[in-house]
Amino acid sequence: MHYRYDSAVCRDYSVSSRLEWILTNGLGGFAMGTVAGSNTRRYHGHLVAAVRPPTDRMVLLATVEAYVTINGHTTGLSTNQYVGTVHPQGYSAMESFVAGDYVEWRFRVDGSVISKRLIMNPGENACTLSYRNLGEAPALLTLRPLVCHKFYHDNFRVTDFYPQFLVFPEESTILTHGDVKLALHHPGADRTPTTGWYYRFDHPRESERGLDSLDDLYCPCELRYMLGTGEQALLVASDSEASRAVHLPDEADEPQGTPLDMLCKAAKTYLVTTEERSTVIAGYPWFTDWGRDTMISLPGLCLETGRCQFAQDVLRNFAGAMEKGLIPNRFGDQGGRPEYNSADATLWFVNAIYLLLQKEWDSDFAREAFGWLQSVFEWHTKGTMYGIGVDPEDGLLRQGAPGVQLTWMDAKVGDWVVTPRHGKPVEVNGLWINALRVMEWLAGEIGEESTRFTASAALAEAHFEAKFWKETLGHYLDTVEPDDGSLRPNQLIAISLPFAPARSEKAAKALDKIRSELLTGFGLRTLAANQSGYRGRYEGPMAERDAAYHQGTAWPWLLGPYVCALLRVKGDVDGARQALSGVRDWLEWYGIGGIAEVADGDPPQNPGGCPWQAWSVAEVLRAWVETDRAESLGTAGKTSQ
Repeated sequence: MHYRYDSAVCRDYSVSSRLEWILTNGLGGFAMGTVAGSNTRRYHGHLVAAVRPPTDRMVLLATVEAYVTINGHTTGLSTNQYVGTVHPQGYSAMESFVAGDYVEWRFRVDGSVISKRLIMNPGENACTLSYRNLGEAPALLTLRPLVCHKFYHDNFRVTDFYPQFLVFPEESTILTHGDVKLALHHPGADRTPTTGWYYRFDHPRESERGLDSLDDLYCPCELRYMLGTGEQALLVASDSEASRAVHLPDEADEPQGTPLDMLCKAAKTYLVTTEERSTVIAGYPWFTDWGRDTMISLPGLCLETGRCQFAQDVLRNFAGAMEKGLIPNRFGDQGGRPEYNSADATLWFVNAIYLLLQKEWDSDFAREAFGWLQSVFEWHTKGTMYGIGVDPEDGLLRQGAPGVQLTWMDAKVGDWVVTPRHGKPVEVNGLWINALRVMEWLAGEIGEESTRFTASAALAEAHFEAKFWKETLGHYLDTVEPDDGSLRPNQLIAISLPFAPARSEKAAKALDKIRSELLTGFGLRTLAANQSGYRGRYEGPMAERDAAYHQGTAWPWLLGPYVCALLRVKGDVDGARQALSGVRDWLEWYGIGGIAEVADGDPPQNPGGCPWQAWSVAEVLRAWVETDRAESLGTAGKTSQ
């Protein structure tokens, strides 16, 4: 399944330089760039290696400057964005671009066609590049690899780097800086060891975020190939001298398929298996594996795509890192102790266990999981880190610590937590009640005592609607004690979970309010536009973006809870289909084959944040499947009044 773009798109630099593609290697490493061929983010590169998989990513091969000479005329195939200029302008010769299991550019030069293909070597920090002459005239191809050795969040300057070792064995060029190696394998090339620097590459997407946008790149050699008709030049870049070219697939001509096909294909992008752990990358290019994101994403990415064993492995890995009844909120970019600052990640973990066992029962795993759930129950009941603990008066879960963000609305600017939500958040308590009922259910299934879970659930349920429902507002409070009546989408979670506490006519009334004021064409706003503090644009420097992140910005992942709530409470299949009607467009633009992290709350809703966000794809996929199921059960066409 491939995405195709014609010359009209490719040659319009204002469009093609904003369309991004990605290839992943299953280790956390990736290749990423634009349809135009220019690197517009500091994260872009032909080889971004996960040096200590799945994290510690480094940009090693940034790009390859390429020229082709046909009939004595030389044309640049690559596209480089410098400060104030673009050179060369290979995009202007592009006939087409294809993205799928590989990416391919085709250039028409002096009546001939030259293709460039890039593929990631599966399970290796390596990529294979192929340039092929598809024309009738012989072509001289000149390549200049432009490299760097930088941590992917950083910039790269001439003062930062000089190869400690630069060697030129036959058919390879090897650079070493620190403890990281870049091996360039170039069979058949006429190599000239012509080292030097290219200065002031500009990454405009970083400028838009108010960040340093400039990099310098280092060229260790020039490679020349004489290509007859049908002949190709191969270049392999790797962090290991042992890597060699992988097979480049034949040209794909299969149709794109349905949106569900496209979503299932996209799901694989985020799944990682290393010697250390199986996990889910929360988003490319800049997120690693986050507990909350992983647990929300597992049902869509794994359970709806037949990857139940992988889901088990992920759950075991997070359970193995549990402390005081909490799974990690985040594993760091460069290792170290995980962070545990989340009141809901562990409760999503419980929900994922339930959905997995519902999908595919495994007695051994069920008993193993019950041990984890007992620990979760005991620590949450007596109180754990960051003020997370049960209030014995009402059985509800409270949380909060000064200067710490503990819910999914976790933006922080300096010492300012934008949406602290201290007290008892609505979705956290929906998740807590759901978790208690899961514990009760699992205990019953494996013949264990369940009365403590039953009693705790009953107490919390008895107080949930009494405390959270606000008749004068027509929706649930976002937090209680202290009370916050802001209209936010978090109540959807308390309506849509398997053992949701909010199921009465009040839930239907809240859904009507959410549909009219939060639902957009690209997810749900995090705050209603008529509320104090609303920000309708996700743009500007990072501080401004963080201030808008959960103050009106729309999130596609919330379509999962929204669609499931709509189907459960109202049986509204038509409304669910309408909410998901933009899926094909979301997958084709911004990050090709992915769904963006966020979009503006106000129209036009420009996508933003990570171009490939795991829970955006996962929850939209899950919502699509749930809608198909509801339709097959005969509820199609049922709408609310």
